Amino acid sequence: MNSNQNIKGRGAQQHLSNSFSKQEYTTEWDEGVDEYTHLDKPTTQIFYEHPKKIINKVSSPDVGMEYSINPYQGCEHGCVYCYARNSHEYWGWDAGLDFESKIIVKKNAAELLEKELLNPKWKVKPIVLSGNTDCYQPLERKLRITRSLLKVMAKYRHPVGIITKNTGFLEDLDVLEDLAKDNLVRVILSITSLDEKLRSVLEPRTASSIKKLEAIKILSEKGIPVSIMNAPIIPGLNHSEIPEIIKRAAENGATDAGYTVVRLNGRIAEIFKKWLENYFPDRCEKVWHQIQNLHEGKVNDSNWGHRMKGQGAEANMINQLFHMAKKKYMKGGEKIHLNTSAFRRGGAYPLF
Repeated sequence: MNSNQNIKGRGAQQHLSNSFSKQEYTTEWDEGVDEYTHLDKPTTQIFYEHPKKIINKVSSPDVGMEYSINPYQGCEHGCVYCYARNSHEYWGWDAGLDFESKIIVKKNAAELLEKELLNPKWKVKPIVLSGNTDCYQPLERKLRITRSLLKVMAKYRHPVGIITKNTGFLEDLDVLEDLAKDNLVRVILSITSLDEKLRSVLEPRTASSIKKLEAIKILSEKGIPVSIMNAPIIPGLNHSEIPEIIKRAAENGATDAGYTVVRLNGRIAEIFKKWLENYFPDRCEKVWHQIQNLHEGKVNDSNWGHRMKGQGAEANMINQLFHMAKKKYMKGGEKIHLNTSAFRRGGAYPLF
């Protein structure tokens, strides 16, 4: 398969078997197929879930958060490297095209959040949207679940962080400005590449780098704290862009930056290798070996402490390049500590 035959707007280019399933549909010989049906250009399907809780306790010490909320499972953005792909198998689907086209929606998320914040046992700590899949993926424009969560946060003056690869939060500036008055919000915008040709196939339904930089400027001018994640760093594809990404982000008002390196756990390795072969056949093996160099000869790593930053010469080079750029353009970075003292369990309008 060459790039002209790929499914436009999708990161993964195939369905995979589910690791938990004993049976599967498969196309053994493409040459024998006259007409594709379920494999060709899948449309997005919505599935509704009604969970009993919405706040997740985060046990990993690597991600810089204690609690998260994911209003959506699965993600239309289609980022080919996304670590969340594997979780879709628990729902009976696959980590490939199913992850991008079968989206689980938690319609009662705001109601559950309010209920949990009213619990006398709740101790205020910043809650991050999202820790797994993007809270501002394309469906948010229609369903507005993330906005409903932010309005609950504003009502109770609860601190909240946002991590996203999209700019849908610009439609919620009214709520974000209200939260920012009491230092209750920060936005972290993920920028992987300034090369639009690379971004459009690496993370096909995310916002362009130009739109992200414009959004950073808007947030900064409105006094809403904003930083970036330069993630994931993929040696041989985007590692050389680190200084320019940090420079451009700082010029537009971002005050801090973080990064992670790519890690290809579970079925993601198969998806990413196929993607490399499709789009970068001339450097596929080189990139693959450089990723292995980050993780002691493997492309995956689940060990806390170094899974996000890698180990070895490649990892050290990336780390040095990142921190030199951050020191030069962001003066080392400005950590944002959200306010936890403004919380009002009775809502924003107390009786006394």
